[in-house]
Amino acid sequence: MRRKLRPPLPQRHGLDPARLRLPAAGPWATIRDHLVERLHRVAPERIDSMLAEGLIHGLDGPIAPDAAFAPGTSVWFHRDLPDEAPVPFRIEVVHRDDAIVVVDKPHFLATIPRGRHVLETALVRLRRDLGLPHLSPAHRLDRVTAGLVMFVVDPRLRGRYQLLFKDRVVRKEYEAIAPHRPDLALPRRVTSRIVKVKGVITAQEVEGPVNAETHVELVEHRGGWGRYRLVPVTGRTHQLRLHMASLGVPIRNDDFYPVLRDKPLDDFTDPLQLLAKALEFTDPVTGEHRRFASGLRLEL
Repeated sequence: MRRKLRPPLPQRHGLDPARLRLPAAGPWATIRDHLVERLHRVAPERIDSMLAEGLIHGLDGPIAPDAAFAPGTSVWFHRDLPDEAPVPFRIEVVHRDDAIVVVDKPHFLATIPRGRHVLETALVRLRRDLGLPHLSPAHRLDRVTAGLVMFVVDPRLRGRYQLLFKDRVVRKEYEAIAPHRPDLALPRRVTSRIVKVKGVITAQEVEGPVNAETHVELVEHRGGWGRYRLVPVTGRTHQLRLHMASLGVPIRNDDFYPVLRDKPLDDFTDPLQLLAKALEFTDPVTGEHRRFASGLRLEL
């Protein structure tokens, strides 16, 4: 197994530097020329300033602005951060030991850095606040969904905990607030085929072999609204939201289903009423039975 190179730059804001592997051959006279062509979303002037300030490194230190192209080597640098609106909600730690950290993620906070969300993500906040630079997610939760997310502390154990979710041996339980329909027979098993096309923000239910299954149960109802327990057997993108909408009881404040509505990223009002309520599994390291419950609650 090839040994992973240690970055020559430290973390910044809880994030490792980006690594760029240079091609084995090419027409570029300098590393600068290659970066200008390859990083087409970054202005050449910005690349020049990063090189001049010593912000782009090789294994032996900063890359000189006129450094010759070095086939097959790597360079590291920290990407410029996007402008982000601070998410005004706390992350609550539900459990912490030497192997894992389980937290209650608030609505509107992404699990990991992606696109326009970097510093305002659960991973970056927790690495910083808990002093755990190697923390990594065992699974993910949508930005607009609140509730339990599990992170792995020890990088050597990451694969074992991630495999729990990949192999679907973790029992997940969700809670949702949605309209109450007296004519809807519950509990029931909802199945369909869900397809998510890259670049399209919403997923779709289509004809074909079933790949998504959810158990839906009504817990209580009042004033035309119901509290539902949702237990997904599979983990397709937006599965719970699609299945509730298909039953005619879309989750309250859902801006995607059944109708897509545009909502600014800095609008933290009217959160989606969906909560990851419980995680239950056999610990792959200790063999003990684990069950974690969210301390959050959706108001009916």
